[in-house]
Amino acid sequence: MSAQPVPDVPHSDDTTARRTDDTTARRIDAGLVRRLVAEQFPRWAELPVRPVEVGGWDNRTFHLGEDMTVRLPSGEGYAAQVAKEQRWLPWLGARLPLEIPTPLAHGRPGAGYPYPWSVYGWIDGRTARPERIDELTVFATDLAAFLRALHGVDTTDGPAAGPHSAWRGGPLSTYDPETRAAIEAHRDRLPVDVVTDIWQAALDATWAGPPVWFHGDVADGNLLVRDGRLAAVIDFGCCGVGDPACDTVIAWTLLHGPSRAAFRAALGLDDATWARGRGWALWKALITLDDPHPAKAAGARHVLDELLAEHSVAR
Repeated sequence: MSAQPVPDVPHSDDTTARRTDDTTARRIDAGLVRRLVAEQFPRWAELPVRPVEVGGWDNRTFHLGEDMTVRLPSGEGYAAQVAKEQRWLPWLGARLPLEIPTPLAHGRPGAGYPYPWSVYGWIDGRTARPERIDELTVFATDLAAFLRALHGVDTTDGPAAGPHSAWRGGPLSTYDPETRAAIEAHRDRLPVDVVTDIWQAALDATWAGPPVWFHGDVADGNLLVRDGRLAAVIDFGCCGVGDPACDTVIAWTLLHGPSRAAFRAALGLDDATWARGRGWALWKALITLDDPHPAKAAGARHVLDELLAEHSVAR
Protein backbone atom coordinates (compact mmCIF):
# COMPACT_ATOMS: atom_id res chain seq x y z
CA MET A 1 0.00 0.00 0.00
CA SER A 2 1.11 3.59 -0.30
CA ALA A 3 0.86 6.02 2.59
CA GLN A 4 -1.46 8.96 2.07
CA PRO A 5 -0.21 12.54 2.43
CA VAL A 6 -0.55 13.89 5.95
CA PRO A 7 -2.15 17.33 6.32
CA ASP A 8 -0.12 19.97 8.13
CA VAL A 9 -2.44 20.03 11.12
CA PRO A 10 -0.59 18.91 14.26
CA HIS A 11 -2.63 18.00 17.30
CA SER A 12 0.14 18.37 19.89
CA ASP A 13 -0.85 21.93 20.81
CA ASP A 14 -4.59 21.35 20.98
CA THR A 15 -5.37 22.84 24.40
CA THR A 16 -8.97 21.62 24.45
CA ALA A 17 -7.83 18.06 23.84
CA ARG A 18 -5.21 18.42 26.56
CA ARG A 19 -7.77 19.62 29.10
CA THR A 20 -9.99 16.65 28.22
CA ASP A 21 -7.03 14.30 28.58
CA ASP A 22 -6.12 15.79 31.97
CA THR A 23 -9.66 15.30 33.27
CA THR A 24 -9.91 11.73 32.03
CA ALA A 25 -6.42 10.84 33.23
CA ARG A 26 -7.23 11.99 36.78
CA ARG A 27 -10.20 9.61 36.88
CA ILE A 28 -8.18 6.53 35.89
CA ASP A 29 -7.20 4.54 38.97
CA ALA A 30 -7.15 0.96 40.21
CA GLY A 31 -10.78 1.21 41.35
CA LEU A 32 -11.93 2.10 37.84
CA VAL A 33 -9.95 -0.79 36.40
CA ARG A 34 -11.53 -3.22 38.89
CA ARG A 35 -15.01 -2.03 37.94
CA LEU A 36 -14.33 -2.32 34.20
CA VAL A 37 -12.85 -5.80 34.53
CA ALA A 38 -15.66 -7.05 36.80
CA GLU A 39 -18.29 -5.66 34.42
CA GLN A 40 -16.84 -6.93 31.16
CA PHE A 41 -14.51 -9.82 32.04
CA PRO A 42 -15.94 -11.34 35.24
CA ARG A 43 -13.60 -14.34 34.98
CA TRP A 44 -10.80 -11.97 36.07
CA ALA A 45 -12.82 -10.00 38.62
CA GLU A 46 -11.04 -11.47 41.65
CA LEU A 47 -7.54 -10.73 40.42
CA PRO A 48 -5.66 -7.92 42.18
CA VAL A 49 -5.13 -4.61 40.32
CA ARG A 50 -2.23 -2.23 40.94
CA PRO A 51 -0.40 0.43 38.88
CA VAL A 52 2.74 -0.60 37.03
CA GLU A 53 6.04 0.74 38.34
CA VAL A 54 6.71 2.89 35.26
CA GLY A 55 3.59 4.29 33.61
CA GLY A 56 3.08 6.61 30.66
CA TRP A 57 1.06 9.68 29.73
CA ASP A 58 -0.87 8.62 26.63
CA ASN A 59 -2.14 5.53 28.44
CA ARG A 60 -2.43 4.38 32.04
CA THR A 61 -1.28 0.82 32.70
CA PHE A 62 -2.09 -1.52 35.60
CA HIS A 63 -1.13 -5.03 36.62
CA LEU A 64 -4.03 -7.46 36.50
CA GLY A 65 -2.97 -10.43 38.58
CA GLU A 66 0.57 -11.62 37.90
CA ASP A 67 0.35 -12.34 34.18
CA MET A 68 -1.68 -9.52 32.59
CA THR A 69 -1.84 -5.75 32.25
CA VAL A 70 -4.74 -3.38 31.59
CA ARG A 71 -4.03 -0.36 29.41
CA LEU A 72 -6.44 2.59 29.22
CA PRO A 73 -6.08 5.62 26.94
CA SER A 74 -5.85 8.82 28.96
CA GLY A 75 -7.76 10.87 26.39
CA GLU A 76 -9.74 10.82 23.16
CA GLY A 77 -6.67 11.47 21.04
CA TYR A 78 -5.22 8.10 22.04
CA ALA A 79 -8.41 6.02 21.88
CA ALA A 80 -8.01 5.08 18.20
CA GLN A 81 -4.78 3.31 19.08
CA VAL A 82 -6.65 0.56 20.90
CA ALA A 83 -8.31 -0.99 17.84
CA LYS A 84 -5.08 -0.57 15.88
CA GLU A 85 -3.05 -2.47 18.44
CA GLN A 86 -5.71 -5.15 18.78
CA ARG A 87 -5.68 -5.65 15.01
CA TRP A 88 -1.99 -5.44 14.24
CA LEU A 89 0.06 -6.57 17.25
CA PRO A 90 -0.65 -10.29 16.75
CA TRP A 91 0.37 -9.91 13.07
CA LEU A 92 3.55 -8.02 13.91
CA GLY A 93 4.47 -10.17 16.88
CA ALA A 94 4.59 -13.32 14.78
CA ARG A 95 7.15 -11.67 12.48
CA LEU A 96 9.50 -9.95 14.92
CA PRO A 97 12.59 -11.26 16.73
CA LEU A 98 11.71 -9.88 20.19
CA GLU A 99 8.64 -9.98 22.39
CA ILE A 100 5.97 -7.35 21.90
CA PRO A 101 2.62 -7.02 23.72
CA THR A 102 -0.03 -9.67 23.03
CA PRO A 103 -3.67 -8.51 23.24
CA LEU A 104 -5.84 -10.84 25.34
CA ALA A 105 -9.09 -8.87 25.49
CA HIS A 106 -10.66 -5.76 23.96
CA GLY A 107 -12.59 -3.67 26.48
CA ARG A 108 -15.37 -1.22 25.68
CA PRO A 109 -16.42 2.03 27.35
CA GLY A 110 -18.09 1.51 30.69
CA ALA A 111 -18.14 2.29 34.43
CA GLY A 112 -18.00 5.99 33.57
CA TYR A 113 -14.92 5.56 31.38
CA PRO A 114 -15.56 6.77 27.80
CA TYR A 115 -12.96 4.92 25.67
CA PRO A 116 -12.08 1.41 24.53
CA TRP A 117 -9.24 -0.29 26.40
CA SER A 118 -7.13 -3.44 26.32
CA VAL A 119 -5.89 -6.36 28.36
CA TYR A 120 -2.42 -7.65 27.44
CA GLY A 121 -0.14 -10.40 28.57
CA TRP A 122 2.52 -9.21 30.99
CA ILE A 123 6.08 -9.04 29.64
CA ASP A 124 8.79 -9.39 32.24
CA GLY A 125 11.65 -6.88 32.09
CA ARG A 126 12.84 -3.48 33.24
CA THR A 127 12.97 -0.26 31.26
CA ALA A 128 16.23 0.34 29.42
CA ARG A 129 18.34 2.57 31.63
CA PRO A 130 22.09 2.69 30.99
CA GLU A 131 22.95 1.02 34.30
CA ARG A 132 20.75 -1.96 33.37
CA ILE A 133 22.41 -2.57 30.00
CA ASP A 134 25.53 -4.73 29.97
CA GLU A 135 26.95 -3.46 26.69
CA LEU A 136 25.36 -0.46 25.02
CA THR A 137 26.80 -1.23 21.57
CA VAL A 138 25.33 -4.75 21.67
CA PHE A 139 22.03 -3.26 22.83
CA ALA A 140 22.15 -0.81 19.90
CA THR A 141 22.73 -3.52 17.31
CA ASP A 142 20.00 -5.72 18.84
CA LEU A 143 17.58 -2.81 18.63
CA ALA A 144 18.61 -2.10 15.04
CA ALA A 145 17.99 -5.75 14.15
CA PHE A 146 14.50 -5.51 15.65
CA LEU A 147 13.74 -2.32 13.73
CA ARG A 148 15.05 -3.76 10.48
CA ALA A 149 12.70 -6.71 10.94
CA LEU A 150 9.80 -4.36 11.72
CA HIS A 151 10.56 -2.17 8.71
CA GLY A 152 10.55 -5.29 6.56
CA VAL A 153 7.10 -6.59 7.55
CA ASP A 154 4.48 -6.57 4.78
CA THR A 155 2.58 -3.26 4.89
CA THR A 156 -0.56 -4.37 3.03
CA ASP A 157 -3.58 -2.60 4.56
CA GLY A 158 -1.41 -1.19 7.35
CA PRO A 159 -2.47 2.14 8.92
CA ALA A 160 -0.88 5.10 7.14
CA ALA A 161 0.58 7.82 9.35
CA GLY A 162 -2.06 10.13 10.80
CA PRO A 163 -3.63 11.31 14.06
CA HIS A 164 -3.49 7.77 15.51
CA SER A 165 0.33 7.89 15.25
CA ALA A 166 0.67 11.52 16.38
CA TRP A 167 1.83 12.06 12.79
CA ARG A 168 4.90 9.88 13.32
CA GLY A 169 5.76 8.35 9.96
CA GLY A 170 4.45 11.43 8.15
CA PRO A 171 6.31 14.52 6.96
CA LEU A 172 8.21 16.59 9.49
CA SER A 173 6.62 19.69 7.99
CA THR A 174 3.56 18.86 10.09
CA TYR A 175 5.49 20.21 13.07
CA ASP A 176 7.31 23.04 11.32
CA PRO A 177 5.27 25.91 12.87
CA GLU A 178 5.55 24.44 16.36
CA THR A 179 9.28 23.83 16.03
CA ARG A 180 10.07 27.30 14.71
CA ALA A 181 7.96 28.85 17.46
CA ALA A 182 9.91 26.83 20.05
CA ILE A 183 13.23 27.94 18.56
CA GLU A 184 12.12 31.55 18.77
CA ALA A 185 10.83 31.12 22.32
CA HIS A 186 14.20 29.75 23.46
CA ARG A 187 16.49 31.99 21.43
CA ASP A 188 18.21 33.19 24.60
CA ARG A 189 19.20 29.58 25.41
CA LEU A 190 20.04 28.24 21.96
CA PRO A 191 22.40 28.90 19.07
CA VAL A 192 19.43 29.78 16.90
CA ASP A 193 21.21 29.68 13.54
CA VAL A 194 22.66 26.21 14.17
CA VAL A 195 19.41 24.76 15.51
CA THR A 196 17.52 26.23 12.55
CA ASP A 197 20.08 24.68 10.18
CA ILE A 198 19.52 21.24 11.72
CA TRP A 199 15.76 21.65 11.41
CA GLN A 200 15.88 22.94 7.84
CA ALA A 201 18.19 20.09 6.79
CA ALA A 202 15.66 17.63 8.22
CA LEU A 203 12.81 19.29 6.30
CA ASP A 204 14.83 19.24 3.07
CA ALA A 205 15.65 15.52 3.41
CA THR A 206 12.24 14.34 2.22
CA TRP A 207 11.18 10.69 2.28
CA ALA A 208 11.16 9.09 -1.16
CA GLY A 209 11.11 5.39 -0.31
CA PRO A 210 8.19 2.96 -0.03
CA PRO A 211 6.23 3.12 3.24
CA VAL A 212 7.35 0.68 5.93
CA TRP A 213 6.12 -0.28 9.37
CA PHE A 214 7.42 2.00 12.11
CA HIS A 215 7.07 1.80 15.89
CA GLY A 216 6.75 5.56 16.37
CA ASP A 217 8.01 5.87 19.95
CA VAL A 218 11.30 4.02 20.33
CA ALA A 219 12.19 5.41 23.75
CA ASP A 220 13.99 3.92 26.74
CA GLY A 221 10.69 3.51 28.59
CA ASN A 222 9.36 1.31 25.78
CA LEU A 223 12.40 -0.97 25.61
CA LEU A 224 12.64 -3.75 28.19
CA VAL A 225 15.87 -5.34 29.38
CA ARG A 226 16.44 -8.75 30.93
CA ASP A 227 19.87 -9.94 32.06
CA GLY A 228 21.45 -6.85 30.56
CA ARG A 229 20.12 -7.43 27.03
CA LEU A 230 17.24 -6.01 25.04
CA ALA A 231 14.35 -8.45 25.51
CA ALA A 232 11.12 -6.75 24.43
CA VAL A 233 9.62 -3.66 22.79
CA ILE A 234 6.32 -2.32 24.12
CA ASP A 235 3.81 0.50 23.52
CA PHE A 236 2.95 0.39 19.84
CA GLY A 237 0.29 3.09 20.18
CA CYS A 238 2.08 5.36 17.67
CA CYS A 239 2.87 2.60 15.18
CA GLY A 240 1.85 2.73 11.54
CA VAL A 241 3.09 2.61 7.99
CA GLY A 242 5.20 5.40 6.51
CA ASP A 243 8.64 6.98 6.96
CA PRO A 244 10.80 5.10 9.52
CA ALA A 245 12.95 8.12 10.44
CA CYS A 246 11.00 8.65 13.67
CA ASP A 247 12.36 5.33 14.94
CA THR A 248 15.91 6.71 15.10
CA VAL A 249 15.35 9.26 17.90
CA ILE A 250 16.77 6.78 20.45
CA ALA A 251 20.16 7.46 18.83
CA TRP A 252 20.28 10.83 20.63
CA THR A 253 18.28 10.08 23.76
CA LEU A 254 20.01 6.89 24.96
CA LEU A 255 22.85 6.01 22.60
CA HIS A 256 26.10 7.90 22.12
CA GLY A 257 29.51 7.54 20.54
CA PRO A 258 30.24 3.95 19.38
CA SER A 259 26.74 2.71 20.23
CA ARG A 260 25.15 5.42 18.09
CA ALA A 261 27.48 4.62 15.22
CA ALA A 262 26.75 0.89 15.57
CA PHE A 263 23.00 1.56 15.58
CA ARG A 264 23.19 3.62 12.41
CA ALA A 265 25.44 1.11 10.64
CA ALA A 266 23.26 -1.86 11.59
CA LEU A 267 20.14 -0.07 10.37
CA GLY A 268 21.87 0.81 7.11
CA LEU A 269 20.35 4.28 7.02
CA ASP A 270 21.06 6.83 4.33
CA ASP A 271 22.02 10.41 5.16
CA ALA A 272 18.53 11.74 4.42
CA THR A 273 16.79 9.38 6.87
CA TRP A 274 19.38 10.18 9.54
CA ALA A 275 18.78 13.90 8.98
CA ARG A 276 15.02 13.45 9.39
CA GLY A 277 15.66 11.44 12.54
CA ARG A 278 17.64 14.39 13.90
CA GLY A 279 14.64 16.55 13.05
CA TRP A 280 12.28 14.34 15.05
CA ALA A 281 14.68 14.39 18.00
CA LEU A 282 15.06 18.17 17.75
CA TRP A 283 11.31 18.81 17.64
CA LYS A 284 10.64 16.70 20.73
CA ALA A 285 13.54 18.21 22.67
CA LEU A 286 12.47 21.77 21.89
CA ILE A 287 8.86 21.28 22.97
CA THR A 288 9.89 19.61 26.24
CA LEU A 289 12.74 21.94 27.15
CA ASP A 290 10.50 23.71 29.69
CA ASP A 291 8.79 20.56 30.96
CA PRO A 292 7.78 20.98 34.63
CA HIS A 293 9.34 17.58 35.41
CA PRO A 294 13.06 18.30 35.96
CA ALA A 295 14.16 14.92 34.55
CA LYS A 296 12.27 15.51 31.30
CA ALA A 297 13.63 19.02 30.92
CA ALA A 298 17.15 17.75 31.60
CA GLY A 299 16.64 14.98 29.04
CA ALA A 300 15.58 17.54 26.45
CA ARG A 301 18.68 19.63 27.15
CA HIS A 302 20.85 16.52 26.81
CA VAL A 303 19.33 15.71 23.40
CA LEU A 304 19.90 19.26 22.21
CA ASP A 305 23.52 19.09 23.32
CA GLU A 306 23.99 15.78 21.49
CA LEU A 307 22.45 17.15 18.29
CA LEU A 308 24.57 20.27 18.42
CA ALA A 309 27.74 18.26 19.04
CA GLU A 310 26.99 15.93 16.14
CA HIS A 311 26.25 18.86 13.87
CA SER A 312 29.56 20.47 14.83
CA VAL A 313 31.51 17.30 14.00
CA ALA A 314 29.66 16.85 10.69
CA ARG A 315 30.64 20.33 9.62
